[in-house]
Amino acid sequence: MPPRSQVVLEPRKSPVQARSAASVDAILEATIQVLLHVGKERLTTTGVALRAGVSVGTLYQYFPNKSALLQAALRRHLLEVTEAVELVCTEQKSETLRKMVTALITAFLQAKMRDAKTSVALYSVSSDVDGARIVSRMGTRSNKAIVRMLESASDPLTTDPQLVASMLQGAMVGVSRRMLESGAAEKQLDLLRRELIFVACAYLDACSARVSVKSEENTGPSGTFFFRSSART
Repeated sequence: MPPRSQVVLEPRKSPVQARSAASVDAILEATIQVLLHVGKERLTTTGVALRAGVSVGTLYQYFPNKSALLQAALRRHLLEVTEAVELVCTEQKSETLRKMVTALITAFLQAKMRDAKTSVALYSVSSDVDGARIVSRMGTRSNKAIVRMLESASDPLTTDPQLVASMLQGAMVGVSRRMLESGAAEKQLDLLRRELIFVACAYLDACSARVSVKSEENTGPSGTFFFRSSART
């Protein structure tokens, strides 16, 4: 048992808070179910309330309109992905860059594609509910976690960790978007995950070795450029 000074007690929720949280969860789950069943155009707050087993008045206590409802569902989904990234980044601190990126990509894609149909449905409404702002905010959180992880690597980078983290995020988001848009996310997941890990590992190898091109001293007779690894001074 940890010393008394190390014990952290989580504040207990009051019965009212617990009921409110349960109501919100039920409403957001119902939102996803209705969205999948009838699509964004036919989704209504009345239909969601009926599916959630609450009155429309109760729903309006938390979400004033359909847009707020869809926005909250999207935010919750992206928060789950962000928290998965933050967790794996904490777990991988002080590991090698290759191990870090393998775990990061695996965790991100698993969280993003855990329920591919839901991801596709929420992706389709993102532009209607100011999704770009939510994505940007969650992306900033993920970026900070990835940077902290990279800075702790046992084989340190010679490239700015902020830049590397942004490149990795862009690659992961791009691959996940392709899967969502393809309509066959489940079939492509394992293949694209392996390929993305391969590409990311090669990129990190270059960033840690600082592969550079010297335009004069490293050109061959035919003018072809050769790559040379050098340590940053």
